[in-house]
Amino acid sequence: MNAPAPPAAETLRAALAGLLDGLPPRQASRAVERLIASYRGATPTDAPILRDRADVAAYAAYRMPATFEAVRSALEAFADAVPEWVPGGHLDVGGGTGAAAWAVAATWDGERPVTVLDWAEPALALGREIAAADPALRDVRWQRARIGAALSLESTDLVTVSYVLNELTAPDRTALVDAAAAAAQAVVIVEPGTPDGYARVIEARERLIAAGFHIAAPCPHSEACPIAPGTDWCHFSARVSRSSLHRQVKGGSLPYEDEKFSYVAAARFPVEPAPARVVRKPQIRKGQVLLDLCETDPALNRTTVTKRHGDLYKAARDADWGDAWPPAP
Repeated sequence: MNAPAPPAAETLRAALAGLLDGLPPRQASRAVERLIASYRGATPTDAPILRDRADVAAYAAYRMPATFEAVRSALEAFADAVPEWVPGGHLDVGGGTGAAAWAVAATWDGERPVTVLDWAEPALALGREIAAADPALRDVRWQRARIGAALSLESTDLVTVSYVLNELTAPDRTALVDAAAAAAQAVVIVEPGTPDGYARVIEARERLIAAGFHIAAPCPHSEACPIAPGTDWCHFSARVSRSSLHRQVKGGSLPYEDEKFSYVAAARFPVEPAPARVVRKPQIRKGQVLLDLCETDPALNRTTVTKRHGDLYKAARDADWGDAWPPAP
Protein backbone atom coordinates (compact mmCIF):
# COMPACT_ATOMS: atom_id res chain seq x y z
CA MET A 1 0.00 0.00 0.00
CA ASN A 2 3.06 2.28 0.14
CA ALA A 3 3.18 3.14 -3.58
CA PRO A 4 5.34 6.05 -4.77
CA ALA A 5 3.76 9.35 -3.82
CA PRO A 6 1.70 10.91 -6.63
CA PRO A 7 2.33 14.52 -7.77
CA ALA A 8 -0.50 15.68 -5.47
CA ALA A 9 1.58 14.69 -2.45
CA GLU A 10 4.50 16.83 -3.61
CA THR A 11 2.19 19.77 -4.37
CA LEU A 12 0.61 19.45 -0.93
CA ARG A 13 3.97 19.31 0.84
CA ALA A 14 5.15 22.43 -0.97
CA ALA A 15 1.95 24.30 -0.10
CA LEU A 16 2.23 23.27 3.56
CA ALA A 17 5.88 24.33 3.75
CA GLY A 18 4.83 27.80 2.63
CA LEU A 19 2.42 28.08 5.55
CA LEU A 20 5.25 28.29 8.04
CA ASP A 21 7.07 31.15 6.33
CA GLY A 22 7.42 33.92 8.91
CA LEU A 23 6.25 31.72 11.79
CA PRO A 24 9.12 31.26 14.29
CA PRO A 25 10.08 27.55 14.47
CA ARG A 26 9.81 27.54 18.26
CA GLN A 27 6.28 28.96 18.11
CA ALA A 28 5.24 26.36 15.52
CA SER A 29 6.68 23.53 17.63
CA ARG A 30 4.93 24.74 20.80
CA ALA A 31 1.62 25.03 18.96
CA VAL A 32 1.90 21.50 17.57
CA GLU A 33 2.84 20.01 20.94
CA ARG A 34 -0.16 21.66 22.60
CA LEU A 35 -2.55 20.66 19.83
CA ILE A 36 -1.36 17.04 19.74
CA ALA A 37 -2.07 16.78 23.46
CA SER A 38 -5.68 17.87 23.12
CA TYR A 39 -6.98 17.87 19.55
CA ARG A 40 -7.51 14.11 19.35
CA GLY A 41 -8.93 13.87 22.85
CA ALA A 42 -12.38 14.56 24.23
CA THR A 43 -12.71 18.12 22.92
CA PRO A 44 -16.23 18.57 21.47
CA THR A 45 -16.29 19.50 17.78
CA ASP A 46 -18.37 22.59 18.57
CA ALA A 47 -15.53 23.93 20.75
CA PRO A 48 -12.52 23.86 18.40
CA ILE A 49 -9.11 24.40 19.93
CA LEU A 50 -7.59 25.66 16.68
CA ARG A 51 -7.67 29.26 17.86
CA ASP A 52 -6.11 31.19 15.00
CA ARG A 53 -4.23 30.92 11.73
CA ALA A 54 -0.90 30.19 13.43
CA ASP A 55 -2.44 27.24 15.29
CA VAL A 56 -4.01 25.85 12.13
CA ALA A 57 -0.90 26.40 10.01
CA ALA A 58 1.33 24.57 12.49
CA TYR A 59 -1.10 21.71 12.97
CA ALA A 60 -1.79 21.36 9.22
CA ALA A 61 1.92 21.30 8.39
CA TYR A 62 2.43 18.61 11.01
CA ARG A 63 -0.64 16.37 10.59
CA MET A 64 -2.04 16.93 7.11
CA PRO A 65 0.59 14.84 5.24
CA ALA A 66 -0.11 11.83 7.50
CA THR A 67 -3.88 12.16 7.11
CA PHE A 68 -3.46 12.51 3.34
CA GLU A 69 -1.32 9.35 3.05
CA ALA A 70 -3.63 7.27 5.27
CA VAL A 71 -6.77 8.31 3.40
CA ARG A 72 -5.05 7.89 0.03
CA SER A 73 -4.05 4.32 0.97
CA ALA A 74 -7.64 3.50 1.95
CA LEU A 75 -9.01 5.08 -1.23
CA GLU A 76 -6.55 3.15 -3.42
CA ALA A 77 -7.70 -0.13 -1.89
CA PHE A 78 -11.31 0.94 -2.45
CA ALA A 79 -10.60 1.97 -6.06
CA ASP A 80 -9.07 -1.46 -6.74
CA ALA A 81 -12.36 -3.06 -5.63
CA VAL A 82 -14.49 -0.77 -7.86
CA PRO A 83 -12.28 -0.42 -10.96
CA GLU A 84 -14.97 1.00 -13.24
CA TRP A 85 -16.32 3.53 -10.74
CA VAL A 86 -15.32 7.19 -10.43
CA PRO A 87 -17.05 9.47 -7.90
CA GLY A 88 -19.07 12.24 -9.48
CA GLY A 89 -19.13 14.22 -6.24
CA HIS A 90 -17.34 14.15 -2.87
CA LEU A 91 -18.41 15.27 0.60
CA ASP A 92 -15.73 15.31 3.31
CA VAL A 93 -17.24 15.42 6.81
CA GLY A 94 -15.08 16.99 9.52
CA GLY A 95 -12.43 17.56 6.88
CA GLY A 96 -10.66 20.53 8.47
CA THR A 97 -8.01 21.74 6.04
CA GLY A 98 -9.06 19.22 3.38
CA ALA A 99 -6.57 16.34 3.45
CA ALA A 100 -9.21 13.87 2.22
CA ALA A 101 -10.14 16.17 -0.67
CA TRP A 102 -6.50 16.08 -1.76
CA ALA A 103 -6.46 12.28 -1.39
CA VAL A 104 -9.58 11.85 -3.56
CA ALA A 105 -8.05 14.10 -6.23
CA ALA A 106 -4.89 11.98 -6.11
CA THR A 107 -6.89 8.75 -6.52
CA TRP A 108 -9.29 9.65 -9.34
CA ASP A 109 -8.53 11.97 -12.25
CA GLY A 110 -10.88 14.73 -13.27
CA GLU A 111 -12.80 17.41 -11.43
CA ARG A 112 -15.95 16.94 -9.35
CA PRO A 113 -18.07 18.96 -6.93
CA VAL A 114 -16.38 18.79 -3.51
CA THR A 115 -17.66 20.07 -0.17
CA VAL A 116 -15.62 20.08 3.04
CA LEU A 117 -17.60 20.40 6.27
CA ASP A 118 -15.98 21.40 9.56
CA TRP A 119 -16.79 23.52 12.61
CA ALA A 120 -13.39 25.24 12.83
CA GLU A 121 -13.55 28.33 10.62
CA PRO A 122 -9.75 28.92 10.73
CA ALA A 123 -9.20 25.37 9.42
CA LEU A 124 -11.64 25.89 6.56
CA ALA A 125 -10.05 29.22 5.65
CA LEU A 126 -6.59 27.69 5.57
CA GLY A 127 -7.84 24.68 3.61
CA ARG A 128 -9.15 27.07 0.95
CA GLU A 129 -5.76 28.78 0.84
CA ILE A 130 -3.85 25.50 0.48
CA ALA A 131 -6.24 24.15 -2.16
CA ALA A 132 -5.39 27.07 -4.45
CA ALA A 133 -2.15 25.19 -5.22
CA ASP A 134 -4.06 22.43 -7.06
CA PRO A 135 -6.33 23.40 -9.99
CA ALA A 136 -8.57 20.37 -9.31
CA LEU A 137 -9.38 21.75 -5.84
CA ARG A 138 -9.83 25.45 -6.50
CA ASP A 139 -13.64 25.20 -6.63
CA VAL A 140 -14.05 23.21 -3.40
CA ARG A 141 -16.84 24.52 -1.19
CA TRP A 142 -15.65 25.07 2.40
CA GLN A 143 -18.68 25.07 4.69
CA ARG A 144 -18.91 25.52 8.44
CA ALA A 145 -21.09 22.88 10.10
CA ARG A 146 -21.40 21.36 13.54
CA ILE A 147 -20.52 17.66 13.22
CA GLY A 148 -23.02 15.74 15.33
CA ALA A 149 -26.47 14.21 15.53
CA ALA A 150 -28.18 17.22 13.95
CA LEU A 151 -25.96 17.20 10.85
CA SER A 152 -27.83 16.90 7.55
CA LEU A 153 -25.84 15.70 4.53
CA GLU A 154 -26.58 16.35 0.86
CA SER A 155 -26.73 13.37 -1.48
CA THR A 156 -23.43 12.64 -3.22
CA ASP A 157 -21.42 9.75 -4.63
CA LEU A 158 -18.65 9.59 -2.01
CA VAL A 159 -18.55 10.56 1.66
CA THR A 160 -15.25 10.48 3.55
CA VAL A 161 -14.97 10.67 7.34
CA SER A 162 -11.34 10.69 8.42
CA TYR A 163 -10.05 11.04 11.99
CA VAL A 164 -13.43 12.36 13.11
CA LEU A 165 -15.30 9.58 14.94
CA ASN A 166 -12.81 9.70 17.83
CA GLU A 167 -13.89 13.30 18.51
CA LEU A 168 -17.59 12.43 18.85
CA THR A 169 -19.80 10.97 21.54
CA ALA A 170 -21.19 7.49 20.86
CA PRO A 171 -24.66 8.80 19.86
CA ASP A 172 -23.09 11.36 17.52
CA ARG A 173 -20.87 8.69 15.94
CA THR A 174 -23.91 6.52 15.25
CA ALA A 175 -25.85 9.45 13.81
CA LEU A 176 -22.96 10.50 11.56
CA VAL A 177 -22.39 7.02 10.11
CA ASP A 178 -26.12 6.63 9.48
CA ALA A 179 -26.28 10.06 7.82
CA ALA A 180 -23.31 9.19 5.60
CA ALA A 181 -24.93 5.89 4.61
CA ALA A 182 -28.18 7.66 3.75
CA ALA A 183 -26.46 10.34 1.66
CA ALA A 184 -23.80 8.43 -0.27
CA GLN A 185 -23.25 5.66 -2.77
CA ALA A 186 -19.85 4.99 -1.18
CA VAL A 187 -18.45 5.69 2.29
CA VAL A 188 -14.80 5.60 3.39
CA ILE A 189 -14.02 5.96 7.10
CA VAL A 190 -10.47 6.27 8.47
CA GLU A 191 -9.46 6.28 12.13
CA PRO A 192 -6.16 6.06 14.05
CA GLY A 193 -4.62 2.58 13.95
CA THR A 194 -5.18 1.89 17.64
CA PRO A 195 -7.43 -0.64 19.38
CA ASP A 196 -9.95 2.14 20.06
CA GLY A 197 -9.75 3.37 16.48
CA TYR A 198 -10.33 -0.14 15.17
CA ALA A 199 -13.32 -0.56 17.52
CA ARG A 200 -14.89 2.60 16.10
CA VAL A 201 -14.26 1.37 12.54
CA ILE A 202 -15.87 -2.01 13.31
CA GLU A 203 -18.87 -0.25 14.82
CA ALA A 204 -19.21 1.86 11.66
CA ARG A 205 -18.67 -1.19 9.44
CA GLU A 206 -21.57 -3.00 11.11
CA ARG A 207 -23.86 -0.01 10.61
CA LEU A 208 -22.92 0.32 6.95
CA ILE A 209 -23.64 -3.37 6.33
CA ALA A 210 -26.98 -3.03 8.13
CA ALA A 211 -27.75 -0.10 5.80
CA GLY A 212 -27.25 -2.32 2.74
CA PHE A 213 -23.61 -1.54 1.91
CA HIS A 214 -21.06 -4.06 0.59
CA ILE A 215 -17.57 -3.97 2.13
CA ALA A 216 -14.98 -3.25 -0.56
CA ALA A 217 -11.83 -2.92 1.58
CA PRO A 218 -9.86 -3.84 3.53
CA CYS A 219 -11.96 -6.92 4.25
CA PRO A 220 -12.36 -9.56 1.51
CA HIS A 221 -15.94 -10.15 2.73
CA SER A 222 -18.93 -8.48 4.37
CA GLU A 223 -19.23 -11.05 7.14
CA ALA A 224 -18.28 -10.46 10.78
CA CYS A 225 -14.64 -9.59 11.44
CA PRO A 226 -12.78 -12.80 12.42
CA ILE A 227 -10.68 -11.00 15.05
CA ALA A 228 -11.93 -11.94 18.52
CA PRO A 229 -12.80 -8.73 20.40
CA GLY A 230 -10.01 -7.63 22.71
CA THR A 231 -7.39 -10.01 21.29
CA ASP A 232 -6.04 -7.91 18.42
CA TRP A 233 -6.99 -5.11 16.06
CA CYS A 234 -6.88 -4.60 12.31
CA HIS A 235 -4.75 -1.69 11.17
CA PHE A 236 -2.35 -0.72 8.41
CA SER A 237 0.56 1.61 7.78
CA ALA A 238 1.28 4.45 5.35
CA ARG A 239 4.73 5.99 4.92
CA VAL A 240 4.89 9.76 5.35
CA SER A 241 7.80 12.01 4.41
CA ARG A 242 8.86 13.96 7.47
CA SER A 243 9.06 17.74 7.24
CA SER A 244 11.51 19.81 9.24
CA LEU A 245 8.62 20.56 11.61
CA HIS A 246 8.12 16.82 12.22
CA ARG A 247 11.79 16.48 13.10
CA GLN A 248 11.67 19.53 15.38
CA VAL A 249 8.69 18.24 17.34
CA LYS A 250 9.61 14.56 17.51
CA GLY A 251 13.38 14.95 17.59
CA GLY A 252 13.83 12.17 15.04
CA SER A 253 16.46 11.96 12.36
CA LEU A 254 14.72 9.65 9.86
CA PRO A 255 13.31 11.36 6.73
CA TYR A 256 10.02 9.48 7.14
CA GLU A 257 7.57 8.04 9.65
CA ASP A 258 4.82 5.45 9.40
CA GLU A 259 1.22 6.48 10.03
CA LYS A 260 -0.86 3.65 11.51
CA PHE A 261 -4.55 3.72 10.62
CA SER A 262 -7.70 1.59 10.52
CA TYR A 263 -10.35 1.99 7.85
CA VAL A 264 -13.43 0.65 6.14
CA ALA A 265 -14.58 1.36 2.58
CA ALA A 266 -18.06 0.31 1.48
CA ALA A 267 -20.51 0.88 -1.37
CA ARG A 268 -24.18 0.40 -2.16
CA PHE A 269 -23.30 -1.03 -5.58
CA PRO A 270 -21.49 -4.31 -6.38
CA VAL A 271 -17.82 -4.45 -5.41
CA GLU A 272 -14.92 -6.80 -6.14
CA PRO A 273 -13.01 -7.10 -2.87
CA ALA A 274 -9.57 -8.68 -2.74
CA PRO A 275 -9.50 -12.50 -2.40
CA ALA A 276 -7.42 -11.92 0.74
CA ARG A 277 -5.62 -9.04 2.47
CA VAL A 278 -2.14 -9.00 4.02
CA VAL A 279 -2.85 -7.87 7.59
CA ARG A 280 0.66 -7.92 9.05
CA LYS A 281 4.08 -6.96 7.75
CA PRO A 282 5.28 -9.97 5.69
CA GLN A 283 8.09 -11.98 7.27
CA ILE A 284 10.81 -12.67 4.72
CA ARG A 285 13.03 -15.62 5.59
CA LYS A 286 15.56 -17.68 3.67
CA GLY A 287 13.66 -19.22 0.76
CA GLN A 288 10.21 -18.38 2.11
CA VAL A 289 7.80 -15.57 2.93
CA LEU A 290 5.19 -15.78 5.70
CA LEU A 291 1.98 -13.89 4.97
CA ASP A 292 -0.72 -13.26 7.56
CA LEU A 293 -3.96 -13.04 5.60
CA CYS A 294 -7.57 -12.13 6.21
CA GLU A 295 -9.42 -14.46 3.85
CA THR A 296 -12.89 -14.76 2.40
CA ASP A 297 -14.02 -17.61 4.69
CA PRO A 298 -13.93 -15.33 6.83
CA ALA A 299 -10.79 -16.35 8.70
CA LEU A 300 -7.28 -15.25 9.61
CA ASN A 301 -4.62 -17.62 8.31
CA ARG A 302 -0.87 -17.68 7.81
CA THR A 303 0.35 -18.74 4.38
CA THR A 304 3.93 -19.76 3.60
CA VAL A 305 5.13 -18.99 0.07
CA THR A 306 8.38 -20.67 -0.95
CA LYS A 307 10.68 -20.67 -3.97
CA ARG A 308 8.77 -23.68 -5.25
CA HIS A 309 5.86 -21.33 -5.95
CA GLY A 310 7.86 -19.57 -8.68
CA ASP A 311 6.42 -16.21 -9.69
CA LEU A 312 4.14 -16.22 -6.66
CA TYR A 313 7.25 -16.31 -4.44
CA LYS A 314 8.64 -13.24 -6.19
CA ALA A 315 5.30 -11.49 -5.67
CA ALA A 316 5.31 -12.47 -1.98
CA ARG A 317 8.76 -10.94 -1.51
CA ASP A 318 7.40 -7.69 -2.95
CA ALA A 319 4.11 -7.82 -1.01
CA ASP A 320 3.48 -5.12 1.55
CA TRP A 321 1.32 -4.83 4.63
CA GLY A 322 -2.19 -3.99 3.47
CA ASP A 323 -1.83 -5.38 -0.07
CA ALA A 324 -4.38 -7.62 -1.74
CA TRP A 325 -3.30 -11.26 -2.11
CA PRO A 326 -2.66 -12.85 -4.49
CA PRO A 327 -1.69 -9.90 -6.69
CA ALA A 328 -3.79 -9.23 -9.75
CA PRO A 329 -2.37 -10.76 -12.98
